[in-house]
Amino acid sequence: MIDGLLLGLSSALTITNLLYVAAGCLIGMLIGMLPGLGPISAIALMIPISYNLPPASGMILLAGVYYGAIFGGSTSAILINAPGVAGTVATSFDGYPLARAGRAGTALAVAAYASFFGGTIGVVLLMLLAPALAGVALSFQSAEYTLMMILGLSLIVTLADHGQLLKAMAMTGLGLALSTVGTDLASGIPRFTFGRMDLIDGISFLLLAMATFALAEALLMLNRAPQESSSPPAVTTASLRLTRPDIASIIPAISRNSLIGFLVGVLPGAGATLASFLAYGSEKFLNKQPNPAFGEGNLRGLAAPESANNAACTGSFVPLLTLGIPGSGTTAILLGALIAYGIQPGPRLYLDEPTVFWSVVVSMYIGNLILLFLNLPMIPFLAKLLNVPKSILAPLIIFFSLTGVYLVSFNLFDLYLMLTIAVIAVWLRLNQFPMAPLLLAFILGGLLEDNLRRTLLLADGELAYLLDRPISLFFIVCIAVTLTTALIKHLTVRPAE
Repeated sequence: MIDGLLLGLSSALTITNLLYVAAGCLIGMLIGMLPGLGPISAIALMIPISYNLPPASGMILLAGVYYGAIFGGSTSAILINAPGVAGTVATSFDGYPLARAGRAGTALAVAAYASFFGGTIGVVLLMLLAPALAGVALSFQSAEYTLMMILGLSLIVTLADHGQLLKAMAMTGLGLALSTVGTDLASGIPRFTFGRMDLIDGISFLLLAMATFALAEALLMLNRAPQESSSPPAVTTASLRLTRPDIASIIPAISRNSLIGFLVGVLPGAGATLASFLAYGSEKFLNKQPNPAFGEGNLRGLAAPESANNAACTGSFVPLLTLGIPGSGTTAILLGALIAYGIQPGPRLYLDEPTVFWSVVVSMYIGNLILLFLNLPMIPFLAKLLNVPKSILAPLIIFFSLTGVYLVSFNLFDLYLMLTIAVIAVWLRLNQFPMAPLLLAFILGGLLEDNLRRTLLLADGELAYLLDRPISLFFIVCIAVTLTTALIKHLTVRPAE
């Protein structure tokens, strides 16, 4: 490993490759800030450029774009409740309330630090554990994936506030129902499409997330605009400094959720979005009496998903580089780029192309440093977005939300569907229905259905099949503990009067 690190350092620290890292991070960060455009769009734009570069430099550029987009996606989520990337939806739960409370600088600073340390911990774990974790990822079968999805759904009881459990469960059911729209992959039969070819591929997560958060928030913002006359306080460099209690609060959250995010990222098909939701749910579960409450500007609720999604971004390179298995749509594009270079990812990548492997690993840490130093000076300028009058800002959010979704599908039906969902989401939010369970259930619904079908075929009706597998048994225990303790808390603890 020492020889590999030295080889990676000698390659990544050349002036040319440092410029590619910086360029990739900056481009990814700027694209990630735009609602609707994520790392897939960013990497797709850069692939033609990367083909003219040497393999190591090209992969360094594309990797920089990838985690730069994840890093930058939190900005719009915090400032205007419009997640730039799907993996930053959970960031908006506490980031946006902090911004509305006049602590936009603190929120952006915490997001920057959490992203940096989450990415850094992910890089260290990637260097130390990649071969071993690749074997663990291969040992996961449909039963383990099914139980992991059920564990994710069980965290919904922790996402629900006191007195909101039934509403959270209703939103979970709605999210699972929406995830079934489209063609059943097993039978090839369209479901709940009502004869419309526009729904044959189902509802896009980007469309649902932008409708329920960005677009719904813009409509609520227009409704509140006449009553809001005061502007938030200006963000200065001094306001970016975290107090000792703040630091003591977020360090444990960053540490444990970086590990959670990395491990989830290692699993093919999981990704940064699932990692961020699991991190947020687990952090809320572990903190019994948070102050302020989660969803009202809790720093741990912001640091947890931010550290997890960046660590998951790094973890997704484990199956990509060591097994040649893309864990998400983004890493599938990176796999295509590697193959276009004539490089076959897999167990022999260490031996056949050590320069490419170690250059990418080392450049990730350098890229995280660059992103940190790019973000912090920009925070006072970015926070000025909050000073824009709501009557101007809301139409801009609507424009960027609709444009972002349209540029993905070029289908007007998606815009009509998005507006319809946004209007329904406004009514639900006004009646205190939480949006987080809806999105989490929607994410997990398709994965749960596919893996549950395969599990039932393998088990052949014998539930003992699950108990014979140690990893499955571990997940069953986690599900039981999560549901039992959360339900006891909901039944015994009364909300403050």
